Amino acid sequence: MTTPDTSDPYGIVMDAIVTQKLPPSHKVSENILSDTFGISRAIARNLMERLVAQHFLVTLSPRVTQVAPLTLLEIRQNFMLRRMLLPEVISIAGAKVGFDKITELNNKIEKLIHFKDDDTALELLKTNKELNLTLCEPVGYPLMIDWIRQLEDTAMRIYWLYVKTKQSFPYSSDQQTLIIDVVKSDDSKRIQSCITDMIVQTEERILNAIFQNKQFYTQDLIV
Repeated sequence: MTTPDTSDPYGIVMDAIVTQKLPPSHKVSENILSDTFGISRAIARNLMERLVAQHFLVTLSPRVTQVAPLTLLEIRQNFMLRRMLLPEVISIAGAKVGFDKITELNNKIEKLIHFKDDDTALELLKTNKELNLTLCEPVGYPLMIDWIRQLEDTAMRIYWLYVKTKQSFPYSSDQQTLIIDVVKSDDSKRIQSCITDMIVQTEERILNAIFQNKQFYTQDLIV
């Protein structure tokens, strides 16, 4: 039996939440996290506190903590907040962005976008998140970047629904390349318009995918 890699316990648990190995509303505890992921109870306790603070876990009582629900309300709220923050932040970052890294990440996305299995799909989502954060981080506001990182983690949960039902990514590498070219132009208004359009189009695709699948006609959107 292979010993699990516990060098990034936060990432391990977040991956399980994104891929619904820990599904919405699933009960969690220090013991469950420790036994499932091979981490110490002290680390599990700290992780639970962190994930509750970030709203990926919710505490219902002193004895009951669950994975946060994933509903249409959470999806709409996530897209609304990303429409408010990302276009503005990326337009401010503009030419400060490290385009060598952006190009490297986009090339990786192009290779992953025709995924054949869940591991590759998850790697695609994580690479996309890293690219988005790389576009935002030069803005230089740590608190804002923390908010965006949390929104991007939630976006991965949402994108996973699309990935599993459509077996594709909600936008193409060509669209991502267009975004990069626009950011290089350092035209603030054009950047804001382009990012907003892409977020709106992605939201429409994901909501359509949800409404077309009877399996999502429940409070929690579980694939």
